[in-house]
Amino acid sequence: MQNEKLPLIIIAGPTAVGKTSISIEVAKKINGEIISADSMQVYKYMDIGTAKISKEEMNGIKHYLIDEVTPDEDFSVSDFQTKANEYINLIYNNGKLPIVVGGTGLYINSLVYDLDFTQAVSNWKLREEYQDKARRFGNQYIHNELKKVDIESACRIHVNDTKRIIRALEVYYETGKPMSYFYRNFRKENKKFNIIYYCLNMNRDKLYDRINNRVDDMLEKGLIDEVKNLLNMGYSENLVSMQGLGYKEIIQYLKGNCSLDEAIEILKRNSRRFAKRQLTWFRREERVHWIDVDSYDNKKQLVDYIIKDIKEKLY
Repeated sequence: MQNEKLPLIIIAGPTAVGKTSISIEVAKKINGEIISADSMQVYKYMDIGTAKISKEEMNGIKHYLIDEVTPDEDFSVSDFQTKANEYINLIYNNGKLPIVVGGTGLYINSLVYDLDFTQAVSNWKLREEYQDKARRFGNQYIHNELKKVDIESACRIHVNDTKRIIRALEVYYETGKPMSYFYRNFRKENKKFNIIYYCLNMNRDKLYDRINNRVDDMLEKGLIDEVKNLLNMGYSENLVSMQGLGYKEIIQYLKGNCSLDEAIEILKRNSRRFAKRQLTWFRREERVHWIDVDSYDNKKQLVDYIIKDIKEKLY
């Protein structure tokens, strides 16, 4: 190998671009195992709406960070970073290569960069004050407070994610700088890994067609029943997990706030917008090796190209 850094392969890209099937074929050929970098597939019982890979689809390739926590458990980027590093070490110790696969950019960045989540500022008094405001005035109130001082973080953090809203406010008032500043300016390269970072993309119209078809497929597979079951199990619609794509839209239909056709169209629209945001995120990363899926005649050609490129960079 060219250096002593540990090899870490990343296959990223927007939803529905084909990351799952391509990564499995790559893993087979390089003796790899896969770590999911998907902020929704980490939840148990949420299978259809997250397009979670099945045991059959895994095709014998071991996957990690899927079904890690229940929908009412917190799972932060810091949790992901800790768990992913544990699994990366386990994969190395098993004599295999780790492949990180997913579309959650912040999760991937926690490995690409040496983001330190342990030495963060803390102000319990301020935290309790905002917790009290959230109880008295609602989440929208404290979310609006965050918008005033850190619009970038406010756009990234969901209005129902009380914990992260308060955390962002705490960071701002303790340091005088918004949390988004720290994300942008304190991203040191992770020296532990020799990172080989691919991002898959395809023609925009084709990608949007695939997204629309995936939503139709989710409905056929029983997405509505899955959402009903989660609610019946006692998981609140206000949980961060239940605000994920595919769940919040169906919940609105089940509550009678829109027709099923409207819910489906909203879900398709939101999924397309999500894919666009994912692409915007990955375009900010200078080390990404972009791969146009459309420029290959078939999946085998694409996989062969990735394998050849990995070998050239590692050996």
